[in-house]
Order: sequence, then structure tokens, then C-alpha cells
Amino acid sequence: MNEKAPEPGDPTAGDEQESAPERSSAGASGARTHAKRRGYRGSWLDYVVTMLVALIIAVLVKTFLIQPFFIPSDSMNPTLVQDDKILVSKLTPGVFDLHRGDVVVFEDTQNWMQSETGMTQTPRYRLLTVLSWVGLAPDPSQDHLVKRVIGEPGDRVQCERGGSVSVNGKTIDEPYINPETPACQWDFDVTVPQDKLWVMGDNRFDSADSAYHYSQGEEPFVDQDDVTGRAVAIFWPASHWTGLGDGRDAFDAVPANS
Repeated sequence: MNEKAPEPGDPTAGDEQESAPERSSAGASGARTHAKRRGYRGSWLDYVVTMLVALIIAVLVKTFLIQPFFIPSDSMNPTLVQDDKILVSKLTPGVFDLHRGDVVVFEDTQNWMQSETGMTQTPRYRLLTVLSWVGLAPDPSQDHLVKRVIGEPGDRVQCERGGSVSVNGKTIDEPYINPETPACQWDFDVTVPQDKLWVMGDNRFDSADSAYHYSQGEEPFVDQDDVTGRAVAIFWPASHWTGLGDGRDAFDAVPANS
């Protein structure tokens, strides 16, 4: 049976004629909405992936290459002053050897300096601790110390109070120490044991270093395994920007230990 063609003026004819464009328009709008939602999801996914990759890179850099630290005291003045932020290369020791004159950061396994009382209770401290885990901020804890290597394993290190330090019989001129004080405030004559270091602060009369602990009858040497790395530069504040690699020159004339 043949369908009857709609008569002109038939009201149903308009509805049927308009239905196709409307469906087409509705379909296009839905497709655009779906594509937009897909785009939003893609953007968020890209953002999350980028953040994760950046976090992984930061952790790897901190673990194997370089880590920021801050200076908690004046024991290294004038080379480093309190609250300076430094970059520490973790390739030394390891890939590169330590040398006399290097400024090193080491873990305070001998309790040379106690953590600041109550500091761990502040939100700022907890935030900095989290950021330091991934290398995005200096470690806010005070369980690391910064000193200069004066004696390597086998070296004989000597000083008379108020005089100059000598290593393996050679008196050294130390341009990095506080010019207002002598090179030592304690008498000592020691031979550095195997796998140990003799370290001193540049502010010799205000540093709980190897010389100080020796004078107190305590263990004065630092285990080489406790060394986190070698300080290579001050990066903050900007006015203090400088490298920290000049200390080795003072030991150029020191003979090898026997």
C-alpha cells in the first residue's frame, strides 16, 4: 500500500522536514561536548604525568647528583655565614675523590650538635622536611654538619694553641679562616686513622670540630662513609653567590703521608 504524500499546508509535514536538521545539530553539539570533556581529561592527565616525571627527576638528582643544605651556625664564617644555602655535590666522595681543603657536609652520627629544641613542631619545618626529601628545599634538620677537610687518612696534623696548622710537617697558610683569630685554639698532634677525616671549621674559635672534640677527650675523627658530599657553591642569598673550590690551593705544598 502506497504512503500518501503530505499535502501542502499539512502541519505534520513541517515537523518531519525539520527533524533531520535538528537531529544533526543535536548530534554535533553532543560530539563537541564529548570531545571537550575528553580534552579536559587529557589535560589533567598530562598535568599529572608531567608532575610525576618532574618529581622523579628531582628525587634522582637529589639522591645521586646534588642536594641543597643550609648553614645553621657561624662555625664556617667567613666562608659561609648563618642561613646561607649551599649546593652539595654527591659525586664526591665516590665518582671523585675528596681532597684536603674541601668543604664537606657530613651526617652527625656522633652527636656533635643537637637538633634545635621545638623546631620540629612548626608547620614550616614539616613542610621544608617534605620538600627536602625530593630535593626542592634545603634539609631543615640539624643532623648534618659543614666543615673543611684538613687531614686525610694517614696524615699527621699538628698545631700549638695560637699558632698555625701543619700537615705532614708542612705549615699551611689558610686564607679562608677568620682573620681575627689564629688557626687553632687547642693543642693537638694526631695521625688520621684509615677511613677517617680530620675536619675543622673556618671560624676556629667558634666551631665544635675535630680539634674541639679532641680537646674534650672525645672521638675527633669523622668517618668517610658519613660524608654526604662536597659543597660546591652558595646559591642563596643571591648576594652571596660564589663557588667553594679554592680551599685546595692551601695544601698544594703538603707532602704525601708516609
